[in-house]
Amino acid sequence: MQRVREQVQVPEQIYSVTWRSEPVTVAVLDTGIAYHPDLAGHLLCFRDFVEKSSLPYDDNGHGTHVCGILCGNGELSGGRLRGMAPASKLVVGKVLDGKGEGSCDSMQEAFQWILRVKNRYQIRILNISVGIGELKERYKEQVLREYMELLWDHNILVVCAAGNAGPEDGSISEMASSRKVLTVGCHDGRYCKNDPKRCETYSGRGRKYDVIRKPDIVAPGTRILSCNAFWKNRNGRIFKPYIAKSGTSMATPIVSGAAALVLQKYPRMSNEEFLRRVALTATDLGEPWNKQGFGMLNVRRLLENK
Repeated sequence: MQRVREQVQVPEQIYSVTWRSEPVTVAVLDTGIAYHPDLAGHLLCFRDFVEKSSLPYDDNGHGTHVCGILCGNGELSGGRLRGMAPASKLVVGKVLDGKGEGSCDSMQEAFQWILRVKNRYQIRILNISVGIGELKERYKEQVLREYMELLWDHNILVVCAAGNAGPEDGSISEMASSRKVLTVGCHDGRYCKNDPKRCETYSGRGRKYDVIRKPDIVAPGTRILSCNAFWKNRNGRIFKPYIAKSGTSMATPIVSGAAALVLQKYPRMSNEEFLRRVALTATDLGEPWNKQGFGMLNVRRLLENK
């Protein structure tokens, strides 16, 4: 995560600042969460919408990686590979199976669950590093969008991946197309410029002339190191504690983590205020709107006094 902090301009001193407000709780809908020392003490609640297990698990690894980007404390790296907001708490819903596949019904059930428990766990942000393409049953797509907008109206900042179906116009994930969603695309700025597999080459893009302009923001997403769900401890020796993954799924928790820092500092900030703040503080990359949105996430500016 060190390269990411430099690229999105995260000041190191934020980790030593003590704010009066409590750490922010982030809900994550993904493949679950596995035990990892970097995430110990963060999980408040786990719910399995796939196998109905009562115990936390992640048979894919994607969700654990996302959670590590959000709030891993870097325990197995001596603090070097920390997530964006290491003090944040997690509420995790498993909506995808071991192959990374899920159903609209599971997602809808998870949205309903978050609405029920949001006050109990003080959920302020929902991270969705899950993309859904065009559905044959259009009404299900509309129902999911309505639930996401309902969560937004209940003061939960919904942060959603733009998807990896780019770079064609209109290739953005259907779940990320709502006005009441902070949509995150992928861009590494000056890094990985000569890498043909860099995330910006396949990050989902909006339509150039749509009334609703998407994505809203971009963040790094190529070869991001984070928690490996399948790490091993053999006689005190740690094997493969971290793994690199790429995509808008990785860029999204970078933005959610930054949001957690901002909302911890400014707990009364509304979703609309945060969205405006993101827009005003982003770094323009000189790319088309439907590729970069307002530009690259800039956490240093986000955390400056109002």
